[in-house]
Amino acid sequence: MTTSGGVFKTLLRHMRPYRGLLFLMYLLIIGGEVIGVIAPLFYKQLFDVLATSSGVDPLSTLRNLLLIILALHGLQWVVVRIAGLINTTQNPRVQRDLEVSAFRYLLGHSYNYFSNSFTGSLVRKVRKLSSSYGTITENVQWAFVPTAVVIISATIVLSFRSVWLSLGLATWVIIYVIANYAFAMWKLGYDEQRANEDSATTAVAADAISNSTNIMTFTGIKHEDGLFRAAIEKWRKIATFSWILSDVSEGLQWGLMIILEFFVMYFAVGFWQQGLLTIGDFALIQSYLISVFIRVWDLGRTIRKTYEAVADAKEMVEIMNTPHEIRDKKNAKELEVKRGEIWFKKVHFSYGKKRKVLDGLELKIKPKEKVALVGPSGAGKSTVVKLILRFHDIQKGQIKIDGHDIKQVTQDSLREAIAMVPQDPVLFHRTLMDNIRYGRRDATDAEVVAAAKKAHCHEFISELQEGYQTFVGERGIKLSGGERQRVAIARAILKNAPILILDEATSSLDSESEKLIQDALHELMKNKTTIVIAHRLSTILKMDRIVVVSAGRVVDQGTHSELIKTEGIYKTLWEIQAGGFIE
Repeated sequence: MTTSGGVFKTLLRHMRPYRGLLFLMYLLIIGGEVIGVIAPLFYKQLFDVLATSSGVDPLSTLRNLLLIILALHGLQWVVVRIAGLINTTQNPRVQRDLEVSAFRYLLGHSYNYFSNSFTGSLVRKVRKLSSSYGTITENVQWAFVPTAVVIISATIVLSFRSVWLSLGLATWVIIYVIANYAFAMWKLGYDEQRANEDSATTAVAADAISNSTNIMTFTGIKHEDGLFRAAIEKWRKIATFSWILSDVSEGLQWGLMIILEFFVMYFAVGFWQQGLLTIGDFALIQSYLISVFIRVWDLGRTIRKTYEAVADAKEMVEIMNTPHEIRDKKNAKELEVKRGEIWFKKVHFSYGKKRKVLDGLELKIKPKEKVALVGPSGAGKSTVVKLILRFHDIQKGQIKIDGHDIKQVTQDSLREAIAMVPQDPVLFHRTLMDNIRYGRRDATDAEVVAAAKKAHCHEFISELQEGYQTFVGERGIKLSGGERQRVAIARAILKNAPILILDEATSSLDSESEKLIQDALHELMKNKTTIVIAHRLSTILKMDRIVVVSAGRVVDQGTHSELIKTEGIYKTLWEIQAGGFIE
């Protein structure tokens, strides 16, 4: 569980590279506030001169005092403006670094992590971290530090005029700050609930928007409206309660200020009557009281706003403090695939504790061999693909590529050696050129076009008004399923990795489109170790070996002609096929 201290630690770590300028900024802020405390001393002299100038021309003295006051305020203005300029240039840099750091760490989480999270909620948490930093630092720079300087300086100056007044002010401030801090900490739990409900509301909205087609198809607008209303109503209730607490607190603070001003001025009158204070001291006291009231009035609100921001930041810091499920081992080596042999050595894998998927799977794929995985739904075929890519870590056994345990090599080098065409390709909301080039990001435009031609997507791209510069929409929604799949195949062709995985790579293609890219797939598979999960016989029949998987184990294997001659799962699947598909 991330604490407030953990949030501040994360923020300070990202501020460290700019500590020199930030130190100068705080020094200037403190200097500016000290100058602001000094100026009322000259106002005190001004009023004393006015009060005691009977029969004497004080004009020259008054003018000099006014010039000194002007100079002090001018100097304070310059100092504070320089501090503000540093703040304006440095804070966005730290916010940028925070978002980059959060985004990079977030992307390092596992396939399983993203499967269990709402995309919209995660994006919001990244942005809330940097905005929370802005709120927290603004409060520290322009509220907490100036308030501390004003209170300490004013208390010290007043102590030279009246120890009792100084002691009374200091006592009141201590009680006030402690009470506000205690209230803010108590209220923090409600602020965290508000932040959680805010994220939950965003998640509900994002989930609905990303499923807009389903909502329209199943006439679910009213249903989704009800879910969103329920989510935002939870947020409203906790937010309203939180804001009511803030209003009550502000009312109490105002009352305390009225009481302090009355008693300070009441006792000051008594000290004046005893000749211990001058008229100028009243100007000095009132100036300090006003300054302190302004600061502590904002302080109460600022403490609450700061801890609200801390509550917002906690969600992302929690993610950043959550260890990545899949991590490279220390001193992990880069994988170099020269042959392409894959060996599943007695592999056991379960989703959680109850759902066992692979039960001692033993499978060896020779270099450059083309292997098809078939079996009933839930047999573990797609899991095999995810495990090769190390989207999950196995519980027992080993997965080796060219004799190297994939746990001992870097994830990037492992995945760099594998090209994959998934059953339902998801594209970036970028251009077609960018999406195909993602297979090899240093490829030239000509190489991208060549790959597109081999995948037979150049034809439909050429008919688009913007051609390869056409944006495909979120997740590729502007393209048909078959067009998305051909783009994914072009991406794999461009990558040209030694290991190829085709997970239902032609499932979204009509017969004509499939015929067009069969030759492309044949070329793509040349000199590559290939694993195919497919139901279409046109793909399976060309494989060197068909491996039948059931209940997480290899139960049969051989060529199509060999397997069809014996009673078993494959023959059963063959006999119930329809329209060229194996169900």
